[in-house]
Amino acid sequence: MKFVVAGGTGFLGVFLVNRLAADGHTVIVLSRNPSRARPLLHHDIVAVEWDARTAGEWTPVIDGTDAIVNLTGESMAGRRWTSREKALIVSSRIDSTRAIVEGIARVAHKPLVLFNASAVGYYGSVEEGDVTEESPAGHGFVADVCVAWEESAMRAIEHGVRVVLPRMGVVLGGNGGAIERMMIPFRLFVGGVIGSGRQWFPWVHHHDVVAVFLFALSNRELSGPVNLVAPEQVRMREFCSALGKVMHRPSWTRAPGFLVRLGLGEMADMLLTGQRVAPTALQRAGYRFRFPDLLTALTDVVK
Repeated sequence: MKFVVAGGTGFLGVFLVNRLAADGHTVIVLSRNPSRARPLLHHDIVAVEWDARTAGEWTPVIDGTDAIVNLTGESMAGRRWTSREKALIVSSRIDSTRAIVEGIARVAHKPLVLFNASAVGYYGSVEEGDVTEESPAGHGFVADVCVAWEESAMRAIEHGVRVVLPRMGVVLGGNGGAIERMMIPFRLFVGGVIGSGRQWFPWVHHHDVVAVFLFALSNRELSGPVNLVAPEQVRMREFCSALGKVMHRPSWTRAPGFLVRLGLGEMADMLLTGQRVAPTALQRAGYRFRFPDLLTALTDVVK
């Protein structure tokens, strides 16, 4: 199959595109700097320049493609959320998605499906009760970003394209991402929970992310929001305990919420709140997770 991937040089993107290429699929990566992207990519992958804002000369590469995957977006955990940083987080997602939808409108042979990333932050803070794809949007900056991001992607339906919105939990992978940062204090024997430890911590293994994209490509009943999280639902304290176990380190410290807020400002909400997210749509469609339980997933990731 042929995939066009925007945001293919980030933590998840690099793993996704290299795995797809290794499995024999044709992969084209849209990059703002193809020369810098090249060393990160499998030798069969083509990198095409785009500005992530407008439908330009890159548009013909999506003509006749099977799937477009859009992972473009400024990291939400990169820097403190100043007004400028918030604007970058929003514009990097909305502008790139609008450009892709405009590109789809221009080509004769539309893609079969657009996978446009989203996040479980769509639901805001939910302390108790299962959260499914039918649950309403929450409140706060992250929820507002996800709502606007998804609305931009859904416009591709007007051009006859099925849209899948994978609302991802924390992606566990061995070469970066959130887990790499969380492992640092454990390596120093000062690992432990953040905040109360009672907040839900939805997660998913990166192998399941790739597998779900392929599963959804051929499963037409999957459309709109899809909770891309593992079926085992854990709280922060349970996650940290499991991480300590596989790293052979104690999990005994606690970073009080007020100190986390003092250091990170509004960004602290991503660490101090959570949701008990259920992968209802995937399970209903018959998807079987490669890594359904946390200990198995962490053992694979922590080398």
